[in-house]
Amino acid sequence: MHKSFLDKAAQLSASNESFATAYIVRRKVPSSGKPGDKAIITPDGQIHGWIGGGCTRGIVLKEALLAMSDRKARFVLISPSAKKTTVENTKIYNMTCQSGGEVEVYIEPVLPKPQLLIFGSSHIAMALAKIGKAMEYQVQVVMSSVDKTLFPMVDTVYALADFDPSKLAISPYVIVCTQGEGDADAMEKALSLEANYLSFVASRKKANGTYAELRLNGVTFDQLKTIKTPAGLDIGAKTPEEVAISILAEIIQDFRKPEQKKEAMANNDSAPPQINLLNEDYYINPVCNIPVLKASAKHVLEHEGEKVYFCCDGCKVSFEATPDKYMAAKQ
Repeated sequence: MHKSFLDKAAQLSASNESFATAYIVRRKVPSSGKPGDKAIITPDGQIHGWIGGGCTRGIVLKEALLAMSDRKARFVLISPSAKKTTVENTKIYNMTCQSGGEVEVYIEPVLPKPQLLIFGSSHIAMALAKIGKAMEYQVQVVMSSVDKTLFPMVDTVYALADFDPSKLAISPYVIVCTQGEGDADAMEKALSLEANYLSFVASRKKANGTYAELRLNGVTFDQLKTIKTPAGLDIGAKTPEEVAISILAEIIQDFRKPEQKKEAMANNDSAPPQINLLNEDYYINPVCNIPVLKASAKHVLEHEGEKVYFCCDGCKVSFEATPDKYMAAKQ
């Protein structure tokens, strides 16, 4: 099991995919999981390994998905007699399964490093590539004509005329630092991407001239508003390396924001984080809001034509008492 765990982690890391690891660190019998049991959880709800069944499985899945969203590790205590005390970095769940036992799990998200996409071959572009690779980021460069000797350390170098944005696997952080060499052409390519971040290294006067050219080519005001100019945080940067550090600091600031905060900022909404579970093998139990594997659900009821799946006896009993309340909250 240990080898398959390590192999799966290595495979996901090599393909730059998000996942979470879960380790059982303590238990009280008769819980099925024991210290040392471990699993890898992927964003689609797949669990590779063993961390227990019943309520434990669903709770760990829920917290692993939230850990990948808020980018924070946490301990999870699952117990039939857990007290609702405040413990830093610990989530406490009262186990409603009648089997008893107690288990404590440590969950840690493992997230892919950012992908930098740099347009241009300027000194700032070279500094960005060098420092980005030192941070173990994936770095790709787009330039007017390919000259790999300028960027010997990067992952890929594209010619601007041949660059196909649709071939990028993940949303990149894009910096246009062409500095007078095909600025508008590079920015048009950059605007066609679904970027996490897009900045333009230019003075306001230079940027406004490029934007006017882009408007003549059909670029909308809404598209132009997505461009960050000047690029980077205002730290008084002067040298190419200092400018590169200011840009990377701004990228780190964005990258480290929890996903739900990014969505709330985009939607001007302060709603609490929700589980984003796309795996149809699971059903969100309306009583405890925990994912239940349909194939192994302890109870299945039908309510107004919909099958409702439960992880334990306690949730089923609570649902039967006031089904409309729980189904209304589920909507």
